[in-house]
Amino acid sequence: MATTAHYVGQPLLRKEDAKLLAGQGSYVDNQTMAGMVWMALVRPPYVHATIDSIDTAAAAAMPGVIGVFTAADLEQEWAGPLPMVWPVTEDIKIPTHWPLTGDTIRFAGDAVAVVLAETRGQAEDAAESVVVHATALPAVLDLEEAARDETIVHPDLGTNNVVHWSHGGAGDQSVFEQAPVVVRERYTQPRLIPNAMEPRGCLAYGSPAAGEFTLVSATQIPHIARVGHSLATGIPQNKLRIIAPDVGGGFGSKLNVYAEEALALVLARRVGRPVKWIETRHENYVATIHGRGTLHDCTLAGTDDGKILGMKFVELADMGAYFQLLTPGIPELGGWVYMGPYDIGAYWYEFTGVMTNATPTDAYRGAGRPEATFVVERLVDAYARRLGMDPAEVRRKNLHPPFDDATPFICGLSVDSGNYEPALDRALELAGYAQWRTEQASRRMAGDRVQIGIGVTTYIEMCGLAPSNILGALRYVAGGWDGAEVECRPFGKVVVRTGTSPHGQGHETAWAQIVADGLGVTPDDVEVLHGDTNVSRIGMDTYGSRSVSVGGEALRRAVEKVREKARRIAAHELEVAEDDLEWSDGAFRVRGAPERARTIPDLATSAWHAHSLPPDVEPMLEGTAVFDPPNFTWPGGTHICVVEVDTQTGRTDIVRYVAVDDCGNVINPMIVEGQVHGGVAQGVAEALYEEAAYDEHGNLVSSNMTQYLVPSATEIPAMTLDRMVTPSTTNGLGVKGIGEAGTIAAPPTVVNAVIDAVSHLGVTSIDKPATPERVWRAIQEAKGGAA
Repeated sequence: MATTAHYVGQPLLRKEDAKLLAGQGSYVDNQTMAGMVWMALVRPPYVHATIDSIDTAAAAAMPGVIGVFTAADLEQEWAGPLPMVWPVTEDIKIPTHWPLTGDTIRFAGDAVAVVLAETRGQAEDAAESVVVHATALPAVLDLEEAARDETIVHPDLGTNNVVHWSHGGAGDQSVFEQAPVVVRERYTQPRLIPNAMEPRGCLAYGSPAAGEFTLVSATQIPHIARVGHSLATGIPQNKLRIIAPDVGGGFGSKLNVYAEEALALVLARRVGRPVKWIETRHENYVATIHGRGTLHDCTLAGTDDGKILGMKFVELADMGAYFQLLTPGIPELGGWVYMGPYDIGAYWYEFTGVMTNATPTDAYRGAGRPEATFVVERLVDAYARRLGMDPAEVRRKNLHPPFDDATPFICGLSVDSGNYEPALDRALELAGYAQWRTEQASRRMAGDRVQIGIGVTTYIEMCGLAPSNILGALRYVAGGWDGAEVECRPFGKVVVRTGTSPHGQGHETAWAQIVADGLGVTPDDVEVLHGDTNVSRIGMDTYGSRSVSVGGEALRRAVEKVREKARRIAAHELEVAEDDLEWSDGAFRVRGAPERARTIPDLATSAWHAHSLPPDVEPMLEGTAVFDPPNFTWPGGTHICVVEVDTQTGRTDIVRYVAVDDCGNVINPMIVEGQVHGGVAQGVAEALYEEAAYDEHGNLVSSNMTQYLVPSATEIPAMTLDRMVTPSTTNGLGVKGIGEAGTIAAPPTVVNAVIDAVSHLGVTSIDKPATPERVWRAIQEAKGGAA
């Protein structure tokens, strides 16, 4: 029977949660196979050193050890180094990155050997017994020091300054010197360490005789990983299968082609047995990727009455010791949003990518956009303070006027649609902004120990990584398309194969809602398959808030193809012209005689038995679509945070957090709210708690969770959420993306609130994270006291 219900826009419970809540999920560490061996990496305690010798004899003789391999032992296994897919400039200098280093250790997580053993414990014990002799070299972690090339991380490149990319500027650049008000600020953003619930892990197995291999990996990108690992290992893509089972969080840290995966593949090929590796949390901290790590010199030109004339940003970006998959492209991703949602007349952005003796950086939730939004919004607040104006009103004065169709922005790209002031108004209303300003004034007048601070962020982000022709112009190796296949099986069930690869985003539910509305079935009738390159053949995976705007739109188009084929079959069975049919209440109905109808399950059964199909109509009811979007999507919104700051201890407590986001049309509001909650939680952590700290020798001090502060639910505030809807013009669904919004908007919102709480004491800047010590020191320095 056809359903008349409409599911898109409804807060359906996630289909995928039942098995996860019942402990029935299947993660990499649940996987085991007959004959399986374990892999462990040897990571010596050096930051920068020349390898003199590696003694593996003792380790090789230990119980259960199958073999110990150095870079020299595996040299013939490689078809090429680990891939990097975004050489953003023609003259970029690319360091060669092999899965094991054979000459020089360049960061604390650099692996020099790998051990295979019968059990995990035996492998790890043997790895600790490998003796590495090395001559320490000076290590460079500071960005400005590294940029001076006094210590060069890769001598063959001749410099640490390996890439320089400039937007080129737009508008009258003279305003940065001649405007009535010129604000110059410097902002440092520390490195962050992704902390997914599930660290990385992989299991490689196959048939060396047939040359066929499978890699099961906790990855966001099975399709891209297949290409990358084929290039590194020489295993042809048609002989290489990548499976992403349940993945316990990604946030960009699973968006990579990692050395350990490649090693597992070549060792499975070499020894003819399945090879498994599970990362320890310590390894995660030093050897996965880090995010952020930037230094910005910022300039804002404006008028005396609060009109921003231009913004300019010059960035040093920490690349770490090697490039990972996207490393040099991450700053450029932010390079298109340094104007924010503001209507300004001059724009300039450039960055220099600098190699250091630290863990490679790469995409971390937001990937370039949080770095950009943080400095833009800090700079706008600094401008408001200079003028003595309310920061919310400065933002209102500069917001871009509303527009419904793609409109060129000063960054050089067209924004799909936008209407920013309603989100600001709604956020101010929900936050009780005027009342908090009154309370703030009262506490300042009374000289209270605990002061009120209010932070406001109006943001824009570029999502839906695409279109392919623009990505090609930006020298990105891959495309921005995605694909979907829909198969209607007889008697009412639908199978979807999607090229997106979810790791917590709720695709199985949202995709089922799209299909249910399009085909007149229920979400329970729809099975969504993903994460296996032998099952979902066509895909570009999940990152950059692109899944629904690209993969979801491909699915919508595949559904349309199914329905068009179904229309031909229905017209044939009902003996009417196709134009005489209308789609209504989940069925094709004859105009004027709606009781004469055929549902999609009816037609799928007809197409299956194929007893009486129209001429030239093939059996089976199915459709495939690949969508390459004409533009990015551009979500936006306003976040407001109210904090209390104890001026004697520096402690910050968030007392109110409001997020009003515009992600276009919404498939499932419950999933959207969950994404905002998670994103804001990460943004709050970035603002107040998290920082990858190194000592003077380059050792990672915050190398586990006792030193690297990850907030619990206790530290994360309750949130008041609302949405505006400005449909995207980029896709038929009108969606924009929401997965990164909270992480983009929250850090400047919270830090601006902390600064606002103590600005009357003379504090104008506090770096992330705004720890109690940093806040207290800023207050003491503003008072002229010793800190």
